[in-house]
Amino acid sequence: MADTKREIERKYEATDDTRLPDLTRAAGVDRTVHRGLTELDAVYYDTADLRLAADALTLRRRTGGADEGWHAKFPVAVGVRDEIHEPLSEAVPPPLAALLRSRVRHAEIAPVVRLLSSRDVHHLLAADGTLLAEVSVDHVLAERLAGEGTGATAAWTEIEVELADDGDPAILDAVEKRLRKAGVRPADTSSKLARALAETTAERDGSGPGQEVPRTAGDHVLAYVRKQIRTIVDLDPAVRRDLPDAVHKMRVATRRLRSTFKTHRKILDREATDPLGAELKWLAAELGLDRDQEVLDERLGSRVDALPAPLTLGPVRGRLRAWSAARRTGSRRRIVDVLDGKRYLDLLDALDALSTDPPLRPAAGRAPGKTLPRAVLKDYERLAARVGHALGQPPGPERDAALHEARKAAKRARYAGEAARPALGRPAKRFAKRVKAVQTVLGDHQDSVVAREALRALAIQSHAAGETAFTWGLLYGQEEAAAEARERELPEVWARASDPGLRADLRT
Repeated sequence: MADTKREIERKYEATDDTRLPDLTRAAGVDRTVHRGLTELDAVYYDTADLRLAADALTLRRRTGGADEGWHAKFPVAVGVRDEIHEPLSEAVPPPLAALLRSRVRHAEIAPVVRLLSSRDVHHLLAADGTLLAEVSVDHVLAERLAGEGTGATAAWTEIEVELADDGDPAILDAVEKRLRKAGVRPADTSSKLARALAETTAERDGSGPGQEVPRTAGDHVLAYVRKQIRTIVDLDPAVRRDLPDAVHKMRVATRRLRSTFKTHRKILDREATDPLGAELKWLAAELGLDRDQEVLDERLGSRVDALPAPLTLGPVRGRLRAWSAARRTGSRRRIVDVLDGKRYLDLLDALDALSTDPPLRPAAGRAPGKTLPRAVLKDYERLAARVGHALGQPPGPERDAALHEARKAAKRARYAGEAARPALGRPAKRFAKRVKAVQTVLGDHQDSVVAREALRALAIQSHAAGETAFTWGLLYGQEEAAAEARERELPEVWARASDPGLRADLRT
């Protein structure tokens, strides 16, 4: 399995004449140890149109140094990246290629830049000998290997300060204070690759396309659509790495996107968006297999943990673990297979095509102040009808099903409000917040419905195995009570969300 490291570093401009100040005067630093000079040879890979660089991702093959091999780096925050390492080989290691697939897709990855670095390394140590940070003075020679500027070279010197594993970020501030006092300033670029590309590319006149301010209704809808597409692509590596909440966030983005297509059929031609919506529904379902079980496990597990010991009869926890494991077997592998599949990659290509050449209808050119409120209010009316229908049903399976349909409508209305917020401001924010409260109540109710189905299945399994089903019955009763509480809560929450003033504010 690939090694992953959280890299927290800062870069500074330097010249051949720059000398490091006395860093033992930085707070927390007791002494420095010179570790010597290392020669590094790194070749950076990308597509011909530099898709990885456009997203601040790097893929390199480096020789020299203690960690020679292949490295893929993913931005986490300013100055923070996750570095994933694979052993040295001739071709791009498959695990790294997979992490980059949502960006690269069918394009070829090839060398674009070579960096030769002479690295002079110093370790900053605490009084007890603990490594605090590594300071490197790098003399860099860059050569462009492909694309615009092929054959061009650039050279520079920089200082890099990297926090030690599990180190305190405060040490970076202390070191920066000393460097600034010595006249050393932060670098303008965040990585060597970014600087190499900038310095080996002919200067542009700056007249290229920029980030345009949304003006029309279509502009605002497209901005939201593109944000969700970007989120799906960005989360792909995180899902593959099984990072916390990544699957859930990716699934939410697919739902937001599909919901937006439905809400704004007056703006985006449904002949183009309906097929994409169907594929997004498929993707959300695939992602939901694992997520739904995770939510159910957490709910049932917390219920069991909250029971007094005398009420936990039989091998309850063991049976719950076995039941969950049987339902989740292969779900992780299935998600990765989906992300590697042609259907998913074709969907990403189709979403990019829609983003580049959107199928706009005449309403897209109208002012957002009239067009967007109409769309939001139409989703509200749909929600109101479903809530009214659900509240009119007697308690039981039919009401449960109706409340679940109302939950779906609440989600769509909430997303419509959130998408309209940049154009409509505070009224859209308030509307979305009130509808979200309705969605939360309905969501908890539906979770209880699903939990009761699971508890019934567990009770049947226990009985068939000769175990007592007492505890499962007790938990079933708790879930019934929880659902009834949500049903009692709904009218009040809905009254706040259906306040006519909220809708009137959207129109102003």
